[in-house]
Amino acid sequence: MSRERPLLYNTNGLAHHRLADAIDLVADHGFDGIALTPDVAHLDPFRAAASEVAAVAAHLARRGLSCSIQTGARYVLDPRRKHHPNLMDPDPAARAARRDFYRRCAATGRDLGATVLSFWSGAAPADLGREAGLARLAAECEGTAADCAAAGLRAALEPEPGMFVATVAEFDALRSRVRHPGFGLALDLGHVHCQREGSPAAILREHRDHLLDVQVEDMREGVHEHLPFGEGTLDLSGVPAVLAEIGFRGPVSVELSRDSHRAHAVLPAAGTHLRRLGF
Repeated sequence: MSRERPLLYNTNGLAHHRLADAIDLVADHGFDGIALTPDVAHLDPFRAAASEVAAVAAHLARRGLSCSIQTGARYVLDPRRKHHPNLMDPDPAARAARRDFYRRCAATGRDLGATVLSFWSGAAPADLGREAGLARLAAECEGTAADCAAAGLRAALEPEPGMFVATVAEFDALRSRVRHPGFGLALDLGHVHCQREGSPAAILREHRDHLLDVQVEDMREGVHEHLPFGEGTLDLSGVPAVLAEIGFRGPVSVELSRDSHRAHAVLPAAGTHLRRLGF
């Protein structure tokens, strides 16, 4: 890898590319790896054969690429409801289905050499109180972290706008209840900006001891829309220096899930922009 902090591109922004073509595009434009979102078209965890996973692992090795696992597939569990079921579901069987999906993703990650799996809480039922919700989610995070650890990965929860854990402050409230040592934070810097949580650099510094995964894209305050760099208002200029200061060596992933239709243009532009900033 060319950088101490590998720079990855999320395959959810390459949804119209075959995975082999996506890997080559990422490598050809100077990225260090892929942030794989196992999905219906990219190593579907319920259908991909071991031989398919092995072929992807060999392809990544040939191109000198690393891998992390993202789990934001929209309809892989339910073709009619986006991101359902989730860890906040009132039905234990539904929560177990989500956990099973994460176990399958972790197994894929193990076979691809990944060390981090990023996941999120999901939205909570309207009648679920905050304390009860934290207790439910903490138990599911404990289990997810244990499942990931069994596959050799660490589990990083990402605060996501609109979900039960939407902010870093809410992650902090959850983290105090989750005791598994393999549990940590996946921080999307665009989300920090969208939620008006303050300086992304300052939040990175404050969470250095729990930080496992970083995601970047452009975004505007108050609008949860992942944008190519230069189309939003997020200032990333101080971030590379802070990542170096805190000694972060985990993956930094570009997530442009709404731009698969123009990935051939936004992917190389993203790499150029981030290298210019020092990522």
